[in-house]
Amino acid sequence: MLTSIGKFSKSFLIKLLVGIIILPFVFWGMGDVFRGGNQNVIASIDSEKISTQEFVEYLRRLNLNEDQIKNLPKTDLIEKILSEYIGKRVMALEIDKIGITVNDNSLRNIIKNDTLFFKDNKFSRTEYEKFLIKSGVTAPLFENNIAEQEKKRQFLSSLSGGIVIPELLVKKEYRKENQTKKIKYIDLEKYHSKNKPTEENKKELYERNKNVFFTEFKSIRYVEIDPLRISGSKEYNESFFKQLDLIENNILDGQSFDETIKTNNLKAISLKKVNAKKENENQKKIDNLSDDLFKKIYNLKSIQVPEIISFDNKYYLAEINKIEKKDRPFNDPEVQEALNAQLSFKNKVESNTSIIKDISMGAIDNEKFKKFASDNQLEIKEYKINNLKQNDIFSEPIIKRIFLTEDGEIDLITNNTLTKSFLVLALNTEYKELKKDSNEYEQFEAKARLNLINEIYKTHDNNLNEKYKVELNQRTIDRVKNSF
Repeated sequence: MLTSIGKFSKSFLIKLLVGIIILPFVFWGMGDVFRGGNQNVIASIDSEKISTQEFVEYLRRLNLNEDQIKNLPKTDLIEKILSEYIGKRVMALEIDKIGITVNDNSLRNIIKNDTLFFKDNKFSRTEYEKFLIKSGVTAPLFENNIAEQEKKRQFLSSLSGGIVIPELLVKKEYRKENQTKKIKYIDLEKYHSKNKPTEENKKELYERNKNVFFTEFKSIRYVEIDPLRISGSKEYNESFFKQLDLIENNILDGQSFDETIKTNNLKAISLKKVNAKKENENQKKIDNLSDDLFKKIYNLKSIQVPEIISFDNKYYLAEINKIEKKDRPFNDPEVQEALNAQLSFKNKVESNTSIIKDISMGAIDNEKFKKFASDNQLEIKEYKINNLKQNDIFSEPIIKRIFLTEDGEIDLITNNTLTKSFLVLALNTEYKELKKDSNEYEQFEAKARLNLINEIYKTHDNNLNEKYKVELNQRTIDRVKNSF
């Protein structure tokens, strides 16, 4: 089987695993609601207790990285994970009360219809068992997880079933994207560029974050699995793939990289201390390996665990042999670029926050809009937007935000990365007509339905918060934080 658990993310089953909306239980800000407390209990939902051991086991299954574990005492990550875990438990209680079940036949059909486990266009028990071995889970645990996710899917579907969308909501959704709007705007790029990071601030930031400024060098080994060597033929025929399956099974059983190449008469290529740019310590580029194949090998997660990689209709055995980290100095050009970017972003956030505060307090009106431009030597421009795709100045997400601005209102509108920021004054809006028998109507009816369903989920989530009494043992939470 040449698929790893990564490929599983494309299958129906993982869509259930990661695609289900999890309703977090909102209890932060409640204070120390669990007083005294049993050290073996981290939280309770009504009369049901969540043991410390149970929660710690859940934490371990999340495979937190080294930095996350190290910073647990300093962050609220434990609280966030506990919130999500309680949300899952609350949903499970609701599912039990409603009586949603998944019988063996339904579970069997879900698994047997997943193409991940197909061979020769039909379900293969062997492929299924190989997946379980490679992903490190037992069949009962995996099947129980699938059943639980299917119950959650049915539960969420039951909340939103049979909804009829009013025409008013469809038109409202349509108008968000289909209008003509005249505006005045100020591009704030020049305004932000005045706040350049100082050397002192950059040095302070570097000293506080030295541990993140490093280059990772990996020593890797790889070899093309040549059909002539393993099957005696130059063709990728049935004999080749049988031998390839045997190699993979041996690797799953623990065979090392060295044992595998020796058994199959393969000759490996070794690259020592190579960074993600495909350069060695002397910044010399590796030329005898394609960029795409290199990325596949370099991005392998485990150390000294060989894997078979399919690339460009060929097959390779590859392994990360060793990983080393080398600190990067303050004057490194890429370090300087990162420091400048982070401090510039911080300055933009602070400046924009100040402007938004003034807008919310009514301190910026039409006249002060002009004064702001004059005081900061910025230009006010007029513009007419006819559609979302008119992105010679504004990107589509920014135009969507502008379309939400009412006539006469002033708003600060940015993109997600704050590389673009605009102060916008809406002057006049004309809405386009939506015909009920058009394809567009169906399209925006679907959008309105999705928005309404999300609101139903939020309302249900709030009801759950009122329905269940959640108590936290803060002392135990703190003890868990410090135990890793």
